[in-house]
Amino acid sequence: MLKERLVLDLDHGPRREALAMVEYLARYVGMFKVGKHLYVQSGPELIREIRRLGAEVFLDLKFHSPRLACRAAVEATRLGVKMFDLHPGHCIETMERTRHEVARVCHTEGLRRPYIVVVAMLAGMNGNAESCSARCDSSQDQIAMLARLAADASMDGVITSPCQVSRVRAACGRRVMIMTSAIAPDDEWCEHPDRIGPAEAVRSGADYLMLGKPVWNAADPLRMIREVLREMDRGVRSAQRGSLALFSERPSIN
Repeated sequence: MLKERLVLDLDHGPRREALAMVEYLARYVGMFKVGKHLYVQSGPELIREIRRLGAEVFLDLKFHSPRLACRAAVEATRLGVKMFDLHPGHCIETMERTRHEVARVCHTEGLRRPYIVVVAMLAGMNGNAESCSARCDSSQDQIAMLARLAADASMDGVITSPCQVSRVRAACGRRVMIMTSAIAPDDEWCEHPDRIGPAEAVRSGADYLMLGKPVWNAADPLRMIREVLREMDRGVRSAQRGSLALFSERPSIN
């Protein structure tokens, strides 16, 4: 189902409002992202509360320390998150060690293995001095290289900027899933170079789309979510590809 590919960022409100948003939209959104703001505010118990509401969690803490990433990844796995991310730079060893430790603890403790995704974006890409297109052009090789490293390390996916989705897909083929952000429905979806709508993101090769502030600011968040899902469906149909079926199953315990 397309809703499984939609991720809502919860870091735009305090804990109480975040949980209310989960209750309201859990039937229509595949995962809810908990980032540093909410996690520092509420800790692991927030993850448990979201899971008790029957929703899935993407834990966006960008584990990056070679020494601590494995330990943090294991604890995230024990919390029951469906996905978490790494920001390991160019260290393929950190990726491989994390994957191995997560697989080990899942096997020994009978846990579900979460998706492990790597941040394939460069620091500074959100600056305002240049257009996104210019920044993406100048860093294309480095981002593609990081995405290929993630694929070589058997990571489940990568997170990248909208303007890099097609390049990452070309570099990695179907070896990884791709998550990116997409703007919510309005009349200017494709008029800004670093902002694309859901249909175009899917056509470009994205498997997961993340929304945030526009949903929080919407007068009717559910209506907006439904419109995004319709646009995603339009993107799938126009792309004539089966990519959204590729990662439909949860990772097995191994």
